[in-house]
Amino acid sequence: MSFGQIKKEETSQVIRTHPLCKLTDMTEDEMKQETMDLCVTATEKYPNNYEHAAKMIKENLDKKFGAPFQVVVGESFGFHIIHQENTLLYMFTGA
Repeated sequence: MSFGQIKKEETSQVIRTHPLCKLTDMTEDEMKQETMDLCVTATEKYPNNYEHAAKMIKENLDKKFGAPFQVVVGESFGFHIIHQENTLLYMFTGA
């Protein structure tokens, strides 16, 4: 670098290729893992359509673990929920 040149800093984004569980009260590790895998699959299948991803997740959870499940998929939102014990999973995915 010669005199008078400005050094450019390169910024890099961290892209997660695995799900990150922020909060859960699920006691069964198998249920938690299956739910996380399903969420990753749905968001990879429908990366630009959150409604379809949420519908896929809900239908599969209702079928596998019994209804009713509430599913929210999206970016940059807040929420306040009431839930049954052992059914909450709040996670991030890079899909």
